[in-house]
This record gives sequence, structure tokens and C-alpha cells, in this order.
Amino acid sequence: MKPKKKLIKASGVILYIAFVSLSFIFGYNPGKLIGHNFASFSLEMIKLLPPVFILIGLFEVWVKREFIEKHLGKKSNLLSYLWAILLAGPIAGGLIPAFPIAYSLFQKGAKMSVIFTFIGAAAVCRIPMTLFEASFLGIKFTLVRLLISLPLVVISSIWLGNYLEKKDYRIMEG
Repeated sequence: MKPKKKLIKASGVILYIAFVSLSFIFGYNPGKLIGHNFASFSLEMIKLLPPVFILIGLFEVWVKREFIEKHLGKKSNLLSYLWAILLAGPIAGGLIPAFPIAYSLFQKGAKMSVIFTFIGAAAVCRIPMTLFEASFLGIKFTLVRLLISLPLVVISSIWLGNYLEKKDYRIMEG
């Protein structure tokens, strides 16, 4: 990273810490709330990320590339989108664990449209979120939302995956 960018980032962090600290000193409630929210979010991430990365590591070791290529790769059929939705369903923690899993799927040979379906399904049909939604908004609402959103996720994923493959898009290695 360039020195100027490092200086800008460091300045932002220092300004944030100064703002939150001064908010607690002078009793500025919006700044105190920002500090509490940041601390709460950080604690949630500290609790969530270690198990997620352990599970991703196990996925990397236990699931063979050939298996992913066969069921989610370029020569897979429409059933691959169902597999992606089922894989996304039990994810806890929202999209935070979904992106590393999606990258792992990509590394193991899954086609882009299936990866996009996985990410979209992780955003709209996780089991914990769906149960919570059904308890507050009703089962009928939840079923209608899923019956509308899942086909749209799959269709848009296929379209976007095909478009990017035609353009010969490549994900850069990190």
C-alpha cells in the first residue's frame, strides 16, 4: 500500500478514536452510541469468525475439488442451483461467512452462476432468518417471499454468470 493511503487510513482511525473518546468525556450521546455499536459489533465478530474459519478450513480439506466440479462446476445441470441454495440455508452470521465459502467454491471449480446463487440465497433464505421472519410476519408472507425471491436469485445469477463468462472475467488472486 502506498504511504499516502496508509496515512489517510491511519488518520481516519485516529479521528474515529478521538471522536468516540471525546464523546464519552463530554457526554455527546450520538458519539457514545457509535462507540457502543462498534464495540458490540466487534464482539459479535470475535465470537462468529473463529468458528466460521474453522468450518471453512474443514470444508477446504474434506470436500474434494472433483466433487465440487461434478455437482457445481461448468458441466453441472440445473440441480446445481438447488445444491447452492441448500448449502446457503444453514449459514449463520449473514454474508460474512458466505463470501469466504463462495471463494472456496470458486477455487474448487464451481461456476460463477452457482456461486452467485449461493451468495444470493445466503442473503435471502437462511434458515435462522426465515424462521425469525415467519414468526413475526407469518408463514404465508415468508413462503410468498421465498417463492418470488429464489427464482429471481437463480435467474439473475445465471444471467450474470453467463455475462461475465462471455466477457472472460477472472477473479484476481489475493
